[in-house]
Amino acid sequence: MTKLLFEYTKLLRLPGLGGLSLAPIFGALSVYGLDDIINLKILTLLLVLGIFKSIFGFVQNDYADIELDKLSEETKTRPLVTGTISKKIAVIICLICLIGTFFIVFAFLYKNEINFYIAVILILLSLFIGSIYNYFGKKFSTSAFIAALADAFYVLIGAYLVSSIIELSIFTWIIFGLVYTQFLFMTIIAGGVKDADHDYLYNVKNFAIKCGVKITKDRKLIIPLIFKIFAMSIRIFSGFLVFIPFIFFNIDYELWYIILLAFFVIIVLILSALMLNVKSFEKMDEVTKLAGLQGILRFCFVPLLLIPIIGYVYVILLILFPIIWYIIFTPFTGKKLFKNLM
Repeated sequence: MTKLLFEYTKLLRLPGLGGLSLAPIFGALSVYGLDDIINLKILTLLLVLGIFKSIFGFVQNDYADIELDKLSEETKTRPLVTGTISKKIAVIICLICLIGTFFIVFAFLYKNEINFYIAVILILLSLFIGSIYNYFGKKFSTSAFIAALADAFYVLIGAYLVSSIIELSIFTWIIFGLVYTQFLFMTIIAGGVKDADHDYLYNVKNFAIKCGVKITKDRKLIIPLIFKIFAMSIRIFSGFLVFIPFIFFNIDYELWYIILLAFFVIIVLILSALMLNVKSFEKMDEVTKLAGLQGILRFCFVPLLLIPIIGYVYVILLILFPIIWYIIFTPFTGKKLFKNLM
């Protein structure tokens, strides 16, 4: 029974859901005014929507990649590959997530306004784009650029579900851009490097392979300069997005906000450079740890930007929530804490 619980926890990626499911909450908070009262019930419902979306994407991806996952030492023990959880159960989980999403949206968040219907259309687009990527994305090297929208759309969904104004602020679009670039980096860069040992065996066409990322016979990791430049460009662009509010918005940001964010941006750039300069595939654990640390730091960008709007207490809660969630649920995977942050 305990082993089966571990398998379901692995399939659902339970430890990481606390951070991966906050995009709709970020979107909702981005449209709050300085004097608005935060509705915790609405934010909880948006969190559940984010959880459903993440679980749907993970389970569907594992279902689509069963044959490919058999080729990698890292993924060949996944529940659907080993058969400890059946493909039928995976389909049922995806259906539960779909039904649960639209039940919450229409039962608790419905409003007869155009914003609501825009949010519903974006949910459908996110599900469609994500599904196309899971099943066909490995046949096109540029598919991840489109697939990143599936996650980023949930920022807009959260904003439209709580806002009555059709035209979203630049602040919301900045958060959208930060979520998009993070997904892009983790999928194209970190994922492309991590999976370089087996993607070519299944004739996967992704951006990393197209740029020449490969593993030699003596297990050396080759990362071409053009791939490194592209990866660092993503990070530099997201760093630029972080500082737009300080320039264009009439919000009272204190100097220490800017210094702290600048420090985080610099550390993320350093960690990215270190990850891209790993020379041996035998050090892939180092790549996953560096990518995971970047994800943790990048996650802090949005809450810190929201300080003048939602205050210190909510920002601290937003930062601590995914960490506490991770600590609580990681033991259910049978793994040690902080062993695999990616």
